[in-house]
Amino acid sequence: MTQDTPDLEAAYSIETPDDNRRIYSAWAETYDKTFAQDMDYRMPAVIAELYRQSGGAGNVLDIGAGTGLVAKFLGDLGIGPIDGTDISPEMLVVAGKKRLYRRLFEGDVTQRLDVPDGTYDGIVSAGTFTLGHVGPEAIDELLRVAAPDARLALSINAKHYEKAGFKAKLDYIQDQITDFALPEAAIYGENATGDHASDTAFVALFRRL
Repeated sequence: MTQDTPDLEAAYSIETPDDNRRIYSAWAETYDKTFAQDMDYRMPAVIAELYRQSGGAGNVLDIGAGTGLVAKFLGDLGIGPIDGTDISPEMLVVAGKKRLYRRLFEGDVTQRLDVPDGTYDGIVSAGTFTLGHVGPEAIDELLRVAAPDARLALSINAKHYEKAGFKAKLDYIQDQITDFALPEAAIYGENATGDHASDTAFVALFRRL
């Protein structure tokens, strides 16, 4: 892997926000083909459907929006309006061309987003909460921008759920949330290949009190 030819192994090797920006800026233009299509990436559809099933509706924020994969499925389900944020401006440029979002803005969810408290009635995220990308501490920022009774649907790589502290964090905030569920789903479909083809994610579903 080089900076000009990023791939899934490069994404899994991310350790810092700067790594994130560098890899995804180089990957943005080909991401939908060389990752989403070639790896049969299913998690955006899973997140959208589970969000709908849990009672999620519009005025939703897509965390780690990337090229707009989750927003596409939300829109297909009639859910909107959707705002999106990502650490990579290059990925947001690609997403913007699809005209799926009301607003797109650059943001690092490990820091404070340019969003007032209690703005969103729903928050979704696919592929962002994993080792090296965004850790469990960022859940506090999601709760800040979520309105009371907001629904959240967050995929968390199952390999990192406990050892990276996600389980401990979600246990800790149980007094701030309700309707908690944690289904597990395949990240990739049957056409995926490589060492990560069988990876799964937990989907943390809950409602902010």
